Amino acid sequence: MQPGHAVLLALGGVGAGLTGSMAGLASLVSYPALLAVGIPPIAANVTNTVALLASTAGTAAGARQELRGHRSRLVHLCAVAAAGGLAGAGLLLATPSKAFELIVPALIALGAALLLLRDPIRRWAGHRSPPPLLLDGFVFLIGVYGGYFGAAAGVLMLAVLSVAATEAHAVTNAVKSIALGAANLTAAVIYAVVAPVDWTAAVLLGAGVLLGSWLGPALVRRTPERPLRVAIAVAALGLAGYLWWQAAG
Repeated sequence: MQPGHAVLLALGGVGAGLTGSMAGLASLVSYPALLAVGIPPIAANVTNTVALLASTAGTAAGARQELRGHRSRLVHLCAVAAAGGLAGAGLLLATPSKAFELIVPALIALGAALLLLRDPIRRWAGHRSPPPLLLDGFVFLIGVYGGYFGAAAGVLMLAVLSVAATEAHAVTNAVKSIALGAANLTAAVIYAVVAPVDWTAAVLLGAGVLLGSWLGPALVRRTPERPLRVAIAVAALGLAGYLWWQAAG
């Protein structure tokens, strides 16, 4: 790997860790970084899933204050999300490469739109309390999406979890990250065995993600994240348009 590519992946990992812990969109930073160093789309996606395991470790270390007292809740959510991640990995491996190239821009655009609409979604969700079985169904489907690609999975999970409990944003944000980590873990195990993971890129990206996700919870406690979310969403829409143009061409 070229030194410049290594630096790009490490910095992209830091940005992904911060973005994931603050706005729920780690893949919108990490996936383009992998594409930028010349890794093909399917390989970039599975490498990204493996690297983002570091986000769970970083968040667990940086958000111990928020996660304290939520063990049984986390165990349940992680089990449901992990089952979804396993299904998502199978779905990705069954998707032809060309079809995936066309699907990804739509997923990124969806992620950007959901990021912009996060606050209205949360306000709407705050007035409703769904049955536990329905909540589990949503968590499972988000786990499927997380195992398949995952851009904006954090935004979706944050909105869904806000239905189940009234608590500080920092707490819901931390719980969301751990639950999605379970979906990533099951998918990553499958990818490590049967998919074209670029392990050098995964290690470099993961090191940056670990640092960024460790710093993220502290920033969530202190920093207004609305300007960051808007900037990420606008950049994501531009990226979606570019990738669609490339795939269509």
